[in-house]
Amino acid sequence: MQVKIRLQRFGSKKRPFYRIVATASGKQRDGRFLDIVGLYHPISAPDSQIRLDNDKIQKWLNLGAQPSATVQDILTKKGLWTDFAQSRESRRVNKIKRLNTAGKTNKTKAPAAAEA
Repeated sequence: MQVKIRLQRFGSKKRPFYRIVATASGKQRDGRFLDIVGLYHPISAPDSQIRLDNDKIQKWLNLGAQPSATVQDILTKKGLWTDFAQSRESRRVNKIKRLNTAGKTNKTKAPAAAEA
């Protein structure tokens, strides 16, 4: 089951507001969701348009959830997407370094074991 972070529409005709939710990718737009991670009110004042729960968003992104294009734009405006991308890149680099150092120690131990 792939998890998506996307918008769930609420409000009346021509007065929408959205929940930002984590949901299974196969579910309907306004269907069942796993977690509410924020709110988006495009009609309200610019300073109160977006409310996000940073901890929940980071949790879902770290678990592999993919944001929709609109949600990714919202996360970029708030600076969460760039923070996540940088932390993901640093984790990837650290993992590569760990694998490279682990491979070197195994190679040096193998000949020593053969000599004994």
